[in-house]
Amino acid sequence: MEALHGVINDINSFLWTYIIIIALIGSGIVYTLRTKFVQVRLLGEMVKLIFGSAGQKTTGKEISGFQAFCVSTASRVGVGNIAGVAIAIVTGGPGAVFWMWIIAFIGCATGFVESTLAQIYKLPRGDGAFFGGPAYYMKNALHMTGLAKLFAILISVTFGWIYVSVQANTIVGAVETAFGIDHAITAFAVAALTALVIFGGVTRIAKFAEMLVPSMAGLYLLSALVIIVMNFDKVPAMFALIIHDAFEPQAAVGGGFGAVFMTGVRRGLFSNEAGEGSVPNAAATASGKHPVRQALIQALGVLFDTWLVCSATAFSVLLTGEYVIGGELTGVSLVQMSLATVYGTYAPHILAFIVFLFAFSSILGNTFYADINIAFFEGDESGFLPSYIARHAMNLFRLGVIAMVLFGSFAELGLIWDSADLAMGILCLTNLFAIARLCKYSFIALDDYVTQKKRGIEEPVFDPKIMPNLEGVHAWGVDDGKK
Repeated sequence: MEALHGVINDINSFLWTYIIIIALIGSGIVYTLRTKFVQVRLLGEMVKLIFGSAGQKTTGKEISGFQAFCVSTASRVGVGNIAGVAIAIVTGGPGAVFWMWIIAFIGCATGFVESTLAQIYKLPRGDGAFFGGPAYYMKNALHMTGLAKLFAILISVTFGWIYVSVQANTIVGAVETAFGIDHAITAFAVAALTALVIFGGVTRIAKFAEMLVPSMAGLYLLSALVIIVMNFDKVPAMFALIIHDAFEPQAAVGGGFGAVFMTGVRRGLFSNEAGEGSVPNAAATASGKHPVRQALIQALGVLFDTWLVCSATAFSVLLTGEYVIGGELTGVSLVQMSLATVYGTYAPHILAFIVFLFAFSSILGNTFYADINIAFFEGDESGFLPSYIARHAMNLFRLGVIAMVLFGSFAELGLIWDSADLAMGILCLTNLFAIARLCKYSFIALDDYVTQKKRGIEEPVFDPKIMPNLEGVHAWGVDDGKK
């Protein structure tokens, strides 16, 4: 088993250090240029759309743009935004934060492209519901059914089971450390709460995320804001340090500039998920009159994740000065120590509550993605899944989620976590391949949206006839995708 773990680690190291990072950065730069810096010129529109869709009334199984945004944020914003950022600072120094910001800026364009494609090629599910994502545009637009099914299975197992087990493990550990509550009690409580939400389907998950995400993000940002205000005189020096160390790292950073750059890049990519193929699953479920509308909302999520949530952790650590580059105090413990400078003995309890919110929201967001991809097999007549399993796949999978919550609460997850990272690497490469083939359609949709806005149309309406090829387009008044 140790030999297998070593092989997986070697593959992950090569994939995530070279191939995937180069592919993500390269595609992000290309999409930034091709969209004419959509993350800059339409930033105001993104913010406007977010606030405009908040509180929007929905009927049936319809999911609003804000609900879809909250679901993707629930999955994207997890304990990695706390522990991962602290680890990045200790490993790569303050300069790593700068490269996290840059990667988020580039990734915003990639997130826009993949979410636009998810909207264009989504499928209507009845009663106002839509499903879509990479598996759907791989099959319906590219006709790569085998690759689509592989993607659907990998993302369902990786996000819906493995990552869920890791989040559950984090929750029970944080609660036991802060409050002394036994693992088993917390584990069964989390499993029960998870079951209550996920067996209501994607609509209930979306509505629950709509309530949970603003609260958890607001609480964490507020806790960081208090630290910023109390150390306001140090803020200019902190920004100067981040920018200086991004190009001229301190001697304590082993590996010099390369280590700072790679640490920031990897932390940014893992955090914002742009290009990895997860967020489009949430983007596709939103109702709307134009694909670009939801794509802009989801693109802003990339910036929200890194520029706000990750920065909140970074500022808390840097302003309190509790970190030591290359030191042993890192991760959640370092953030806890930073909070303790302001909140004293209440710091462990505050952080435990925040960790619970972040980790539980990730469980819901990850399960949402899995639900959509399990639904990909409904009605499948290829024999890929036995018919009796396909008919009950959704409920069987949700039972598996509950089992993995319990399993993850007690298990040692090193090998499983590294295996999930390998699966995520494969997902990332397959999705980048698909969007590279289809990206031109997202550019056409973007030009159409901008043109309508310039004409004074407040809410642009998508006419699928602007597309040079309607194959695979089924949710925009096109009865036959080949017309």
